[in-house]
Amino acid sequence: MTSLQLALSLLPDTFAVCRLPAGAALPAWATAGDFYAITRTAHELSIVCAQEQVPSGVTCQPGWRCLQVAGPLDFALTGVLASLAQPLAIAGVSIFAISTFDTDYLLIQDDALDVARAALRSAGHALA
Repeated sequence: MTSLQLALSLLPDTFAVCRLPAGAALPAWATAGDFYAITRTAHELSIVCAQEQVPSGVTCQPGWRCLQVAGPLDFALTGVLASLAQPLAIAGVSIFAISTFDTDYLLIQDDALDVARAALRSAGHALA
């Protein structure tokens, strides 16, 4: 287990992870909130956004909460996601990770948030 001790904070919104067809146009609702992530591949268009913005009929997994790692993080720093994912995996908590230039974000299902917080604190991480 890594010895990294990271500070995390919980974003206020509840999020959804959505899947649209690969060739779909980027919908306006996807960028309506303060936090969103968009990834297009040859196989799909994935969107993480505020759950309240997602229209009915869109394929999605709702009910995600988001923990932000305090950053910016140095690109040379290794083991950031491992230091977070390992205690969560041991606790049986599934994650959806998003990385940006400055930091990392972990999406955790709302019903597993208390277990996730306890596991991360036990691993030496600080949660605001």
